Amino acid sequence: MLIRIFLILALFILAFISIFIGVRDISFSDINHLDDDDTLVIVVSRIPRLISILIAGVGMSVSGLIVQQIALNKFVSPTTMGTLDATKMGILLSMILFPAGGMLTKMTFSFFIALLASIIFLKIAAQIKYRSLIFVPLVGIVFGNIIAAIATFFAYKYNVVQNMEGWLVGDFSYIIKGNYEILYLAIPVVIISYLYAHKFTIVGLGEDAAKSLGLNHKQIVYLGLFLISITATVVVLTAGVIPFLGLIVPNIVSILFGDNLKKTLPYTGLIGAIFLLVCDMISRTIAFPYEVPIGLTVSIIGGVVFLGLVLKKVRYV
Repeated sequence: MLIRIFLILALFILAFISIFIGVRDISFSDINHLDDDDTLVIVVSRIPRLISILIAGVGMSVSGLIVQQIALNKFVSPTTMGTLDATKMGILLSMILFPAGGMLTKMTFSFFIALLASIIFLKIAAQIKYRSLIFVPLVGIVFGNIIAAIATFFAYKYNVVQNMEGWLVGDFSYIIKGNYEILYLAIPVVIISYLYAHKFTIVGLGEDAAKSLGLNHKQIVYLGLFLISITATVVVLTAGVIPFLGLIVPNIVSILFGDNLKKTLPYTGLIGAIFLLVCDMISRTIAFPYEVPIGLTVSIIGGVVFLGLVLKKVRYV
């Protein structure tokens, strides 16, 4: 309980500090006498950006935790099972087939293709006889690269490569009031995930164990994939691809707090939000007044952490 309070306090402090980080110099001492321009920057840009980062951090981390339970593998995540690549393909297809379509069209295409790709990956993983902790996510990475290659082919064919590149690297610098609200769809996803946390924990015991406990294994698996696909879709549509987040955060939480989702899911959400918020603050200050895309920062830090997790697991396998 004390750890959870500490994490919540840390999150509030970091969130408050992040509001005052940016090219426009707004200090805490000015908060009681802000001019109209400062107020506009905070309300239209910095608060929406903060909300987006918190929702994306919680949503992607929780999605990674769920998919690891479903796939029975700690190194499977939306990044390593082709879900994020499929989301990009869905956006691309919506742009090609319905160039005048709005956000709803992109979201619909992305969601269904991400869901389909996730189901296909699980079917492929189920056929792998050598179910190594490392081998299964490697298959997922290859699967995702195939999807990405197909998407790139069509992007070149229809001359929309530049449009597609906007979703390749996560970036919150374009977030302003009015173009991020789709992210709110991830909030009920997190709530549903918590309500079904106990069932996802049972699914993580394996299909036979789940059925012996009277759980409809297939139904819960598809529910998990449904939730994951929604989160991946709204995050990619809003901020682009954020790699490793749904991979490393659940692993860190599992090491620290165990594998009972009812207990670990709040920690996963909190640590995911803090991690992404810290990466965003680094991205905004490391090359000030310029900004490094957060996707690059998360990739560097997440890649180092992921390598450490892999080496630790291999040592004990």
